[in-house]
Amino acid sequence: MTAKIHPSAIISAKAQIADNVEIGPFCVVGDDVKIGAGTVLKSHVVVEGDTTIGQNNVIFPFAVIGVEPQDLKFRGEKARVVIGDNNKIREHVTIHLGTQDGAMVTTIGSNCLLMVGVHIAHDCVVGNNVILANNATLAGHVEVGDHVVIGGLSAIHQFARIGAGAMIGGMSGVENDVIPNGLVMGERASLAGLNLVGLKRRGIAREEIHALRNFFKQLFDEETQGEFSARVEKVAKNFDSQVVKEVVNFVNSETSRSFCQPKEIKAS
Repeated sequence: MTAKIHPSAIISAKAQIADNVEIGPFCVVGDDVKIGAGTVLKSHVVVEGDTTIGQNNVIFPFAVIGVEPQDLKFRGEKARVVIGDNNKIREHVTIHLGTQDGAMVTTIGSNCLLMVGVHIAHDCVVGNNVILANNATLAGHVEVGDHVVIGGLSAIHQFARIGAGAMIGGMSGVENDVIPNGLVMGERASLAGLNLVGLKRRGIAREEIHALRNFFKQLFDEETQGEFSARVEKVAKNFDSQVVKEVVNFVNSETSRSFCQPKEIKAS
């Protein structure tokens, strides 16, 4: 089945449009765009820049993808956007090109839901099965792991990392890294617990969840002293658990941010 393109759409002759793509009224597709089979652009969608969109995505009206970033240092470098398969990108979502100060690419995985008004800035890396609720915003260079849920009207600070399986409560301002499966919320977000609902939905074994809960309790016990990463290493020795190891690996990897912690624990 050949691509179905509405006559009012403006499609560059250089764009690579796969079979079975649908492009609705008043869409604009630029020279360096590649769109995979089965993807649908509903109407009034703008896709520019060196942008690759995978298969079976649905992109709703007034989404804007692959335009230059809101970074004053951007000088037209040949940056990219890469989007995987089976994503739903709702109305007014914006996804910007990477920059030379980052990886030169903004990446979205597969099976994600980006709700109305979501903004994904330059050089962000978003994993698979991620949900960003209405008007959630990622500043530049943010990393979001698989199975993360970010609540509506939340804002993630540039260079922050959100570990796999974490949940960000609505209207939260996240300035620091969030451990895998962490649950954070607040005007300036603090670690409020674990994303137990997400763990159960993903079919994580009860024993693993139990181990992670005990690890969390010991980590923030008043008797556990020391700098955050040292406490993590110390407490983790008590557990033979994959989900605990994920937290340790996350904390030990390179970051420019500190870590979200409970309000009564001073961040370090």
